[in-house]
Amino acid sequence: MSAEFESRLLNFLAPWRNAPAWRVALSGGLDSTVLLHLLAQLAAREALPPISAIHVHHGLQAVADAWPEHCQRFCDSLGVRLQVPYVQVDGGASLERAAREARYAAFSAALGAAECLLTGQHRDDQAETVLFRLFRGAGVRGLSGMAASRPLGAGMLLRPLLGVGRAELERYARRHGLSWVEDPSNASDDFDRNYLRNRVIPGIVQRWPSAVETIARCAEHLAEADGLLGELAQNDLVSAGARNEYIGMQLPSLAIAALVELSEPRQRNALRHWLAPLARLPDSVHWAGWRDLRDAREDAEPIWRLADGELRRAHGRLWWLANPWLGFLPANQTWRDPSQPLSLPDNGSLRFEGIPPAGPLEVRYRQGGEVMTLAGRGTRDLKRLLNEAAVPAFLRGRLPLLWRADELLAVALLPGLQREAGQGWTLRWTPPTNDSGLS
Repeated sequence: MSAEFESRLLNFLAPWRNAPAWRVALSGGLDSTVLLHLLAQLAAREALPPISAIHVHHGLQAVADAWPEHCQRFCDSLGVRLQVPYVQVDGGASLERAAREARYAAFSAALGAAECLLTGQHRDDQAETVLFRLFRGAGVRGLSGMAASRPLGAGMLLRPLLGVGRAELERYARRHGLSWVEDPSNASDDFDRNYLRNRVIPGIVQRWPSAVETIARCAEHLAEADGLLGELAQNDLVSAGARNEYIGMQLPSLAIAALVELSEPRQRNALRHWLAPLARLPDSVHWAGWRDLRDAREDAEPIWRLADGELRRAHGRLWWLANPWLGFLPANQTWRDPSQPLSLPDNGSLRFEGIPPAGPLEVRYRQGGEVMTLAGRGTRDLKRLLNEAAVPAFLRGRLPLLWRADELLAVALLPGLQREAGQGWTLRWTPPTNDSGLS
């Protein structure tokens, strides 16, 4: 590998030269073997962060049991520390996807703050990824291929070899006498990516020899276009008053009126970028759910279901509710020791600040018809009080209500709704998470 390429590699890695550590994802295959060897050689004459390797063992085939030992011998020859986490893979509908998710979960867990994980994906892998996504109907973001860098866990994922072809990596390996493992499953065309790699791309390259480079270059153009669309989306989301909280709760929302003023393509672009960290994005067919929700009557309560949660309308805003938030079943509880926090099944926890009121106390949930006596205001319907506070309908059923016998003393989240003025306590609710678990 030429000194010019080494220089390009170091230029790529320059923004992360002060990272606490560089961790190389070492599968034992050609690309990661070359990457780790090259970095070890550079570290001998360059001031680089500490370099180590991580090999994730999936246990999917018997031959893979020998790979950790192979990786250990290679790391020992370089004087590099190796970590080998073992993971369970839930096959499901796609073994490829499940293995990848398990692998990256292990990588994410292994990364410390600001540490970098370096992977060996190369230009041929990029072309394969673009074609794979093309045949699945991906848009601009998907067709931009694998990102050269992105956040992962507490650190960063870096792909420094995306501009290098596999043939060049193999020449480097031969020149330095490196050995690597071959995954037998790579020969099976039963997997979609293998079919592209083994059958489709060779035929394309035979007709257009520079096709791999051309596809990778197209991915770079599309990545730039996606960046511009992202900037447009951020401007539109600011105009739509995007916010992630509601009265201290994790409830992302947008103003619908501001979205409706945009053209339909800009609406979808803004929503894609807003939803990207929250949910797996819908395909083109399921975007009809957005139109149904957007165009529903003001007094309707439409729902747009996605794989990881749902979107609802309330008080002129679009709200995101993740699956863990949904399906809550209210259950009354006696608060036997108000000096201690009370855990609420699937609904966070409650605690008092100050001296708790005299008991016996009970936590209940709305059933309808509740009334509350407020100092200076007399007795009021709870429904009207919640309307005045603009509490969304979907939230009302899980608001904990503090009762003493038949007296409603307080409503969680709304300190203004308390029975006694100037009372010496405040009810604090730590709500459950509204997170899909996606990054």
